[in-house]
Amino acid sequence: MARNIFNQPPKDEKESAAPSPTPPKAAKLPGSVGGLRDSLREITANSIRDIEPDQIDMDGLRDRLVLEDSSIDELAESIRKHGQQVPIMVRPSAQPDRYRIIYGRRRLAAIRMVGGTVKAIVRTLDDDASLIAQGQENNLRLDPSFIEKSLFIKEMQESGYKPNVIQDALGLTRQGVSNHRVVIEQLPEGLVQLIGPAHGIGRRQWGDLAAFSKKIDLVNTAKEVIAALPDDTPSAEKFQAVYSACSNKARSDKKQANGSLTSVVKDADGSSVGTLTIDQKTIAIKIAKKDNPEFGQWIEERAEAALLKLFEQWRNESGSGS
Repeated sequence: MARNIFNQPPKDEKESAAPSPTPPKAAKLPGSVGGLRDSLREITANSIRDIEPDQIDMDGLRDRLVLEDSSIDELAESIRKHGQQVPIMVRPSAQPDRYRIIYGRRRLAAIRMVGGTVKAIVRTLDDDASLIAQGQENNLRLDPSFIEKSLFIKEMQESGYKPNVIQDALGLTRQGVSNHRVVIEQLPEGLVQLIGPAHGIGRRQWGDLAAFSKKIDLVNTAKEVIAALPDDTPSAEKFQAVYSACSNKARSDKKQANGSLTSVVKDADGSSVGTLTIDQKTIAIKIAKKDNPEFGQWIEERAEAALLKLFEQWRNESGSGS
């Protein structure tokens, strides 16, 4: 079971009241001044503070494809009207009076648009715990799309995070993590960034699109398709348009590959003698009797002998008969 290392935040920024910080456990006051200072630091670390946005550095792995989008504008307007209802979480930086964000990147971006300080829970967490908090909070607040989770998993693995940390961060089983990674590894570099998060598009659909990469240049196809769409086309619709184009192109290429090539054989005067049709399986010579009935009759009487003669000639020339 995934570890939940923070209090579950309310899902709706607009309607939820600001949560009160978890009261610290009662600690025995140590006799030394140093111990007292440590206890005070622990209490402070679990409090909500008002922090200037420019004191907070973007940190950690990116778990979303789109941050600066229209939803940031809507969130900024909500915060302008009602105030920030849900705090973000940060951890102290190695630099004095600076912090590294754990979660709440959208809220931080919105408050930077609105102006003023940002309400933040400050906690001293290591890299593993920060990653788990980031993943769990995003899953609870606004479920990332399948492909966003896949990219996040890829980045976590490439950054050296252990499998159990990755599973806890997204609440997935080992098989679930594997299912995401298999798909993302099949997709060419840059394709996901062109399409976007595509909420509602699941593993099977992304997997089907990835399968086209063996025959089709997915990135260039996606560029052509998306360039023809309106700028405000939702990401999921971009996916469907790209998938449809790739599917049609794959069928066309297959038909062409399986199709036949037919040429007209003409005499010196330019008159049609017959047609030669070649495909992957057969070679066919056709004579239209209505166009040249006498020649047609002559070929009919001699076709079998002529074919055997050509075959013997091929064996002699190729050495297949030796």
